[in-house]
Amino acid sequence: MARRALTTTTAAFAATAALLLTACGGGGDDTSQDDIKGADGGSKSPSASASGPAAADRPDVSVPKDLKLVFDFDKPSDTKQAAALADAENYIRALKHGIAEQDPEDPAYRFYSGAQASQYAKSQIESWVEGGWTVTGTDEYYDEDVTPLKNGKSILVSFCRNQAKFYGREIKSKKVLRTKESLDSYQSWKLLMIPPSGSSQVWKTGNVEVFGKAKQCR
Repeated sequence: MARRALTTTTAAFAATAALLLTACGGGGDDTSQDDIKGADGGSKSPSASASGPAAADRPDVSVPKDLKLVFDFDKPSDTKQAAALADAENYIRALKHGIAEQDPEDPAYRFYSGAQASQYAKSQIESWVEGGWTVTGTDEYYDEDVTPLKNGKSILVSFCRNQAKFYGREIKSKKVLRTKESLDSYQSWKLLMIPPSGSSQVWKTGNVEVFGKAKQCR
């Protein structure tokens, strides 16, 4: 699969937060790149992908048994930051769920995202569907950082990703597209989390920034 570019500067997050709060209902010039190929690549306790039924009023974000999502994150003591981090994880799960379901209109990622993040997820799923690929292997996320922004509402969640053992699999032939680990296997992610609106308890991902070949994550 081809590499897609996604351009959003970190400094722009704070500037766009107010707009996103309105659009979602509350809810450097570096070029970021996400390797959608899949073949390239409290206390800390890694959590596997969700596999049970969806929580009340939340969509199903389970993934196939041959795909393991690992979030090796420390849970923040602050309740808002912890909730923002948890729903950042759910956005990632929902994205993988949409790929597994082969549905660019999947309601799961739409539930956990707004604005640019929703379009990003849709474009990723579309690329997998068009290529005839699904996902398999182990996808690891770690070294999280949870930072409230100066607007006092939104929260920036950053983390690393190792996709060395995360692969694409051809749906028709069931062939797994394996590649060797390299710098391409490592990414740095930044998610702008928008606080809940009204009676909702969901933190939505408003913006996504993904940097490929992240040396600091290796």
